[in-house]
Amino acid sequence: MVRCPLVRRGTRRWGIALVAILAGTALGTGNSAVGQPQAPQAYRIKVDAVAYSLPGKTALGIPVRRGVVAVDPKLIPLGTKLHVPGYGRSLAADVGTAIKGRLIDLWFPTLAKARAWGRRTVTITVYGTR
Repeated sequence: MVRCPLVRRGTRRWGIALVAILAGTALGTGNSAVGQPQAPQAYRIKVDAVAYSLPGKTALGIPVRRGVVAVDPKLIPLGTKLHVPGYGRSLAADVGTAIKGRLIDLWFPTLAKARAWGRRTVTITVYGTR
């Protein structure tokens, strides 16, 4: 019988432990199973929030309404839940040609309400995708 020099006896028993170590989890922690995605952590980011009031549909295909926010998808992915102080819970559902970097657009039902908001620097909380 010819044996392969690269395979040694007894290496099979390390398979499960090696998978756990490579996945970044320890066996027996109970926090997550191997291969299960972790829940995204919320984080805060300072942005300029600009108000607008236009009819139409968003990039996700939903009609514009209160709580719909236009973002730069390179910074905040579409479908992400946000909280904007002074505006409330929001959904990153639209993009704009002028939205680059740390700039978001907030939808308002009337031009008067949009003008009342104007442009403000706020610290938003980003929670993650739906």
